[in-house]
Amino acid sequence: MPLVRHRKVLILGYRAVGKTSLAHQFLEGKFVECYEPTVESTYNKMVVVGKDEFQLQLVDTAGQDEYSILPHSFIIGIHGYVLVYSVTSLRSFQVVKTLHNKLYESRGKTRMPVVLVGNKADLSLQSRREVKTDEGKKLAESWGAIFLESSAKESQVTHGIFMKIIEEIDRVDNAYSTSTGCRLM
Repeated sequence: MPLVRHRKVLILGYRAVGKTSLAHQFLEGKFVECYEPTVESTYNKMVVVGKDEFQLQLVDTAGQDEYSILPHSFIIGIHGYVLVYSVTSLRSFQVVKTLHNKLYESRGKTRMPVVLVGNKADLSLQSRREVKTDEGKKLAESWGAIFLESSAKESQVTHGIFMKIIEEIDRVDNAYSTSTGCRLM
């Protein structure tokens, strides 16, 4: 019987960018059209990546802004981050930059597993795009992060987002243990 590894991932971003919709699409395979704004919700799902089994705990947070103070619970015990902005909102893109900086500072400027997600890609076809794909790619590259565009509504890439963050957590952990001579058991 393979060992089940636990991963706790925080979904973070400006309000109304689709954080909860991405979580629901991944967990239940459906798009929830209407719901109350999230305060904070935690979901669990078993996933298999390669030959490894993971108990993935997703923490879906309330929308943040550039003035939000990030609680310690957003730092301690978190293995990775899915930072979400809407491709239809330049403000949400600017806020996600600030959130990343706050996380980076709070974690002691250590390597941080991140997947940057430009959500609502389905709306970009309606000439509502405010953030170009290249801008998202460049930002993710500057952080050493993975970049994906998605549509929670159309289920584009939603499963891949959470598979990528698990892979990224392992990549960062392995790179850290190799460079420091430490072994994570």
